[in-house]
Amino acid sequence: MQTDDAPKAQILTRPTPAKGPALYARRRKIFPKRATGTFRQFKWIVMAITLGIYYVVPWIRWDRGPYAPDQAVLIDLATRRFYFFSIEIWPQEFIYVAGLLVMAGIGLFLVTSTIGRAWCGYACPQTVWVDLFLVIERFFEGDRNARMKLDAGPWTLRKLRIRTLKHASWLLVSVLTGGAWIFYFADAPTLVPDLLSGNAISTAYITVAILTATTYTFGGLMREQVCTYMCPWPRIQAAMLDETSLTVTYNDWRGEPRSRHTKKAAAAGESTGDCVDCNACVAVCPMGIDIRNGQQLECITCALCIDACDDIMGRLGRERGLIGYSTLNDYDSNMALATRSGTALITPELVRTPEGGFNAAVSHFHWRKILRPRTFLYFTAWSAVGLSMALAVATRDRLELNVLHDRNPQFVRLSDGAVRNGYTVKILNMIPQPRTVTLQLDPGFDGATMTIAGAALENVKTAEIALEPDRLKTLKVFVRAEPGHVASGPQPFLLKVSDPASGETAGYMATFNAPETAR
Repeated sequence: MQTDDAPKAQILTRPTPAKGPALYARRRKIFPKRATGTFRQFKWIVMAITLGIYYVVPWIRWDRGPYAPDQAVLIDLATRRFYFFSIEIWPQEFIYVAGLLVMAGIGLFLVTSTIGRAWCGYACPQTVWVDLFLVIERFFEGDRNARMKLDAGPWTLRKLRIRTLKHASWLLVSVLTGGAWIFYFADAPTLVPDLLSGNAISTAYITVAILTATTYTFGGLMREQVCTYMCPWPRIQAAMLDETSLTVTYNDWRGEPRSRHTKKAAAAGESTGDCVDCNACVAVCPMGIDIRNGQQLECITCALCIDACDDIMGRLGRERGLIGYSTLNDYDSNMALATRSGTALITPELVRTPEGGFNAAVSHFHWRKILRPRTFLYFTAWSAVGLSMALAVATRDRLELNVLHDRNPQFVRLSDGAVRNGYTVKILNMIPQPRTVTLQLDPGFDGATMTIAGAALENVKTAEIALEPDRLKTLKVFVRAEPGHVASGPQPFLLKVSDPASGETAGYMATFNAPETAR
């Protein structure tokens, strides 16, 4: 029998480790309020233009004649062509596509170094589609407060109906997005009935499914997380900005100390800035940040906070621009003025006159400030690449000639003492119309004639060749050198093709080989 004085068994337990910060933070839901103002209107215009281009361009027709597709913009993988209105790009001309990518890169550097992440805030596909999805969300759920209330409330039949309609609309937009993408790779009016009837190739359905899933996920579910965690540009942009780049800035040199009770503070003799701490800038931000905390990686420079703040300042009868586009040089200059070069706290009276206006020493933005050597360098490089590409496209040849000498045998000695060489001649017609060209043997190659196999052309100097539109013509050509006209050693000669109608010509320097006894 165990008594109370008996020793009790000790239970060894592993100490509970202290909880540290989580490696991944849970996503904080963001309910951006609809903004109104200049920048919001500009975003609507950009959104309409970009979405219009994406969805409408595959349906634009462009007459190239009866031998080419009439879709204005088409990436024809079957024939390996890229059509852009009157321009036709072949696989060997991919340098032009590379040039466009170079121009896009330099243009992105130019825009970022000048006005910050304007691409991210206005024209990035992620931004455009998130804006579109937010329009749908507001249509079904209402603006910020209504959406927050709905999200926090219990699941009712009304909430289930609203959410179902919203997500169904998102899926519809996603399907249309995937469908519009594949229309760039096939004739749109032909592909649509094939898709709807189930007769399209499996690749089309797989592509639509993948793009539907990514559009729905990125635009509807992940939203700002794509910009913050997946996109590399927020990290790269720091190298593109300098002290004279425009960025969306909270001008705390005039906004601090902020107060929601400016009249009470004034009555108490306290100094207050222009910021009334209304959080309007936070409510409209699609990234869910507070611009008053300074420059942040998440900021996409959409400038909606400027519209929200300008609206509040206008209602209060104060100057707009508490949040606005500013350069670091201007900000530092004004901050030094408001803090006596950093020796005091921000004092609004130091940047204002007794009448309430801004001190003459306050720096303001002027468009000339963006004209600096760096922007000129980017613009010059961008223009140089663009002009070079335009000149190259305008002057490129649409007729190409390639000649391949037979490897075995290198030559044939005929019974009459003549020497014959065989060649594979390839003539490329790079226009969507048939044409007849002239194949000519070098007139300076004395005693030489050519015979085209299968063309009933024997021992001639010139030959008329019919070319099909946008096709490669392959010929077997035998060049014969009469006895006494075979030079010692390999003899180079010119084989030329020309189009009398357009004046285009193409040539190829080939080599005529002879037997050792003739050298």
